Amino acid sequence: MRFVSFEVAGRGSYGIETGRGVFDLGARIGSIAPDLKRYLAATAFGFSSPLPATMVADYAAGEFRHLPAIPNPDKILCVGLNYQDHRRETGRPEVPHPAIFTRFADSLTAHGDAIWLPEISSALDYEGELAVVIGAPAFRVKQERAVDHVAGYACFNDATLRDWQHHTHQFIPGKNFLKTGALGPALVTPDEVRDFAGRSIETRLNGEVMQSAKLGDMIFSVAQIISYASFFTPLKPGDVIATGTPGGVGFKRQPPLFMKEGDTVEVLIDGVGHLSNTIAKERIGDVRS
Repeated sequence: MRFVSFEVAGRGSYGIETGRGVFDLGARIGSIAPDLKRYLAATAFGFSSPLPATMVADYAAGEFRHLPAIPNPDKILCVGLNYQDHRRETGRPEVPHPAIFTRFADSLTAHGDAIWLPEISSALDYEGELAVVIGAPAFRVKQERAVDHVAGYACFNDATLRDWQHHTHQFIPGKNFLKTGALGPALVTPDEVRDFAGRSIETRLNGEVMQSAKLGDMIFSVAQIISYASFFTPLKPGDVIATGTPGGVGFKRQPPLFMKEGDTVEVLIDGVGHLSNTIAKERIGDVRS
């Protein structure tokens, strides 16, 4: 099953992808679970909503606007340097534990929407990644049970302002500019994503392949990451974990290659989805203090 968060006529909702569009689940059970995060939480605690055998699309493609797959996560954890080729291209040493930093929810943007390029930087880089969404509370879980807490998977672009990332050894400033972390287009349930190791992940910039790897190339597996993170913070339904990017990032190319206004960047993960965004100037007028 593929869940999507979306907006129609200014109304946010969520539903299930069909062959012709989206079945609006939020319109039917919104009084119980008004968004996908709370739907996952309700499901984790035993709520069950019977679905029709055949789901007719309430809105066809083009009649709704995607929102980030989870628009309002409580936590976004990101893993750095989780592919050997990326670790090598950055010159970082091998480490025994995953390197984890945080993103904020207002840094997210949706499939089909723009990734913002702020006026104060020209070093916007792409980072295609697999995102894991937590479906059941996880606190100090062992690796062998960690994936039991997964609601599903999505594509993620951890777009980064490299100059701000490198102001100090802390990653967080360069990772949290508004509308830079693209998440979507859908949350794909684990039953649709099997044989993880053999699945491909690819990032394209203006149609040209920039990154290409297998999910099995990750240094720390999904289970290892969830287990490790759950030992220092309780994970809740709707929390997002971005699992790291392969080699081929723009700032390590010669000469460096950064995204600019008008570019199109895509993240494609076999069986998970195709996330596409354009690059646009940051719209400060859209931000309310």
